[in-house]
Amino acid sequence: PHFKDFEFEGRYPIAKIRFRDEKFPGKVQMTAFNPFIPLNDLDSSIPSAFFEIEIENTSQREIAYTICLVVQNPLPSGTTVNAYKSRDGIHLIEMMSTNLGEDDPDFGNLTIATDASDVSYQEYCFRGRWFDGLYVYWMDLTSPGKFKNRHYPEPSEGVKDHAILAAHIKVDPGKTGKARFIISWYFPNCYNYWKPEKSGKPTIWKNYYAKIFKGSAEVAIYCIKNWDRLYNETAMFRDSLFSSTLPSFVIDAVSANISILKTPTVLRLEDGSLYGFEGCHYNSGCCEGSCMHVWNYAYAPLFLFPKLDRSMWDLHYEYDQREDGRISFRLQLPLGRGRWEFPHAAVDGQFGSVIRAYAYWKFTGDDAWLKLNWQSIKKSIEYAWAETNEDKWDLNKDGVLEGRQHNTLDMELFGPNSWLTGFYLAALKAGAEMAEYLGTHEEAEEYRGLFEKGREWVDKHLFNGEYYHQLINLKDKSILEEFKSEDPQILDTYWDEEHKEIKYQIAEGCLIDQVLAQWHANICNLGEIFSREKTLKALKSIYKYNFKRSMRDHFNPCRVFSLNDEAGVIICSWPKGRGKPVIPIPYAEETWCGTEYAVASHMIQEGLVEEGLEIVEAVRNRYNGENRNPWNEIECGSNYSRSMSSYVLLLALSGFKFDMTRSWMEFNPKITVNGKFRCFWSTGTGWGNFEIQSDKIILEIQYGILKIKRLSLPFLKGREIKEVRVENKIVRYARLGDELEFEDMLTAERGQKLNIILN
Repeated sequence: PHFKDFEFEGRYPIAKIRFRDEKFPGKVQMTAFNPFIPLNDLDSSIPSAFFEIEIENTSQREIAYTICLVVQNPLPSGTTVNAYKSRDGIHLIEMMSTNLGEDDPDFGNLTIATDASDVSYQEYCFRGRWFDGLYVYWMDLTSPGKFKNRHYPEPSEGVKDHAILAAHIKVDPGKTGKARFIISWYFPNCYNYWKPEKSGKPTIWKNYYAKIFKGSAEVAIYCIKNWDRLYNETAMFRDSLFSSTLPSFVIDAVSANISILKTPTVLRLEDGSLYGFEGCHYNSGCCEGSCMHVWNYAYAPLFLFPKLDRSMWDLHYEYDQREDGRISFRLQLPLGRGRWEFPHAAVDGQFGSVIRAYAYWKFTGDDAWLKLNWQSIKKSIEYAWAETNEDKWDLNKDGVLEGRQHNTLDMELFGPNSWLTGFYLAALKAGAEMAEYLGTHEEAEEYRGLFEKGREWVDKHLFNGEYYHQLINLKDKSILEEFKSEDPQILDTYWDEEHKEIKYQIAEGCLIDQVLAQWHANICNLGEIFSREKTLKALKSIYKYNFKRSMRDHFNPCRVFSLNDEAGVIICSWPKGRGKPVIPIPYAEETWCGTEYAVASHMIQEGLVEEGLEIVEAVRNRYNGENRNPWNEIECGSNYSRSMSSYVLLLALSGFKFDMTRSWMEFNPKITVNGKFRCFWSTGTGWGNFEIQSDKIILEIQYGILKIKRLSLPFLKGREIKEVRVENKIVRYARLGDELEFEDMLTAERGQKLNIILN
């Protein structure tokens, strides 16, 4: 038997389920969560699930309720042991195995726990055949009184042992009783199961949580003792995010995809570094190696857990970069195994790493990190013209990529295109600024000169009046033959003999990512990469040609991520009259949530707010819970990391910009509701809410600390400021155009508000 009706509320990272049945004397609600506290990566990495059951007695008499948790021991049958323990008022059943050594890859344990004062339990459910265990469980549950413990002295072969932990609460009429439960796990040993080492013997490394806890029982005790703080801080983040005035589908897009950080898509290595697959399959990760050309879309980790985000990119520099600067874009595990044996660097991954380094530096103001890693960043840029660059990206140093260019579409483009050259240009511009800051002026001048030269060429030669395209003669076989000495199979791969044409190119197509580098640049306030006028035209063309309001008449020989009456933005289109390759780039007709969010938030950044929001709503309509899981956006695998590009919607709509190297922040919202606005913000040291009211501006610090010297508020143009204060303390400032420059470094701590009172 089960409840007739239920209601699910999924405001990630906390879920609530309300159960109703006229036959049941009470209203039941379950709250489930795992701590998700931005900037607190330790408590956000606890291996446990938290459940709180509340029962409101709707009858006219006192009722004794039993709430029980039944869990199977997940370890191999024939070896399982379940043991009850009580410690400091906490009741636990630990589930173990008798014959797995601590160095065995499958070694581990699981614990169920509660802090209820009145408890009963069964270490083992009844062992038998067929449905025997369920019959006995139901009899025990529905009989008066409590569970009587059942203990077996030895494991039983072929039996999946279960344990029961029950809380008993008496609730008066009209009152509510509660019980809390924890399921914690501890499987400390990791090994590379998806690509076994050649020796055949796996190298074991530890899960990060194994460096913090000694077992699942210790995890459970920590969780229960710290429950209130962990819940309250998680709820504070949830409430901050969902209290926004932004459209609900925007908040859904952001909140749903930060959940990726809690899925098997992500690992924390032994030292705490972040590692990610592209996505995950049913029983394994999908596409290994913290893939650079995918993860460079994923901005959520930077803004929520910047140290974790940086650790992922640092590992690429440490383990994947050759002496000449080339980076293998898939990190191999265990660490130190050697670089991935793939013949090409990915342009968008290689130069994306430079942009992400710049973004991290600007977001945190961490000069020490920049100085420590500058040589790796520098080599990443200069690989473009290195003589050892097998793909001959920019051997003539003209600021334009002409060679063989591997990318996130899993093949190579030949010849200049704005998409990948844009990454190069952004890396050059970011590199110039970092070099200047570090005092290496010759490098800064060189990078800046290449940037200006390349930008001018791209705007002049790759823009067709509507959008940027690829410059290539598809009939020119010699383009491929140039690389035959490095790759004897290149003609077999890329030459279409029947049609006498190069395969897998864009040519005159309208690509969703053609100005993606400008999106990256806008996020970290790098400035213009392309002509702003042409960028705007390109975005309008993407909206015009690539955004399909219905997929019913859309030919798609590739994977199907949208169909029938669903809407989406396809990877590439070829407007009427434009030359389309017989066999174009892979995935051209697909819709990828991660690229859709990127182009949508870019449109919003550039003022195409309605168009951007229409795209976001279209994506979320495809994941509305009836057709697909709202918390699992799919590309190559579930919980696909590229979808964490959705976080940028918060930045774009709030107009949030940052430069912590000079303690500067800006807010300039794109939309308001009756003149009001509210949105979550985060820096490397604190987070909270930014709010516009009719008579004041509020910058609330809910967690951590905020230190700024300058605050830019362009939307206040024409408004007079009466005073500025942190709580009751007046703050002295000078108003310089859009900026408030504070006399002293403004410091606001957790629970405080910066109030700007308007006349």
